[in-house]
Amino acid sequence: MTQTQKTPLGRKIGRFLFLVLIHMLLSLPFKVMIMIPGFTDIRPVTCLQPIFGLFFGQTGALAFAVGNLISDVLSDSLQWSCIAGFIANYLYVVMVYKLWHMIRKKAFSLRDSRDFLAYIAIILISAVVLTVMISFGVYAVQPEVDLVTLIGTIFCNNTIFPIILGAPIMIIMQEEFHLLDLWTRRKKEESADEDSPAEK
Repeated sequence: MTQTQKTPLGRKIGRFLFLVLIHMLLSLPFKVMIMIPGFTDIRPVTCLQPIFGLFFGQTGALAFAVGNLISDVLSDSLQWSCIAGFIANYLYVVMVYKLWHMIRKKAFSLRDSRDFLAYIAIILISAVVLTVMISFGVYAVQPEVDLVTLIGTIFCNNTIFPIILGAPIMIIMQEEFHLLDLWTRRKKEESADEDSPAEK
């Protein structure tokens, strides 16, 4: 009976820390572009959400959520609403991965128009869920917040950047650097296990 090969814990931790670092390097320089002080700003770093989800799964989701929390701490914008932000950002990244394989049922690719339209739909769905969660969390802490600006900024951050930046980056990752998405890597591992001699 074969056993699926598991990624060593040390490698998982190293990958997690690397992803957190990437998040912080991209997020902190833009913390000066504030829309609502203490609550929301322009965040090109959201282009990493689908990348972290589709290529790194749960590890990527946790890394993005932790990276987002750390950047809030370092920029003095930590609020109680960051709890909602942590959960929402984690779920967003997981949803992108899960929804892709529920809808397309195959390895991630943006080579044809149907794949790209599915990707856009997934981003929109995930962004709606995240926007509702974070907006509710912020409103619960500060009811006088400009809710229209808050909702608009959060939704735009989590749709525009994942589409106009995230998609091209992933195309380059796959086409130029031949990096495999998480689904493909897992299938290759399963195939390797099936081809290996059975253990007694």
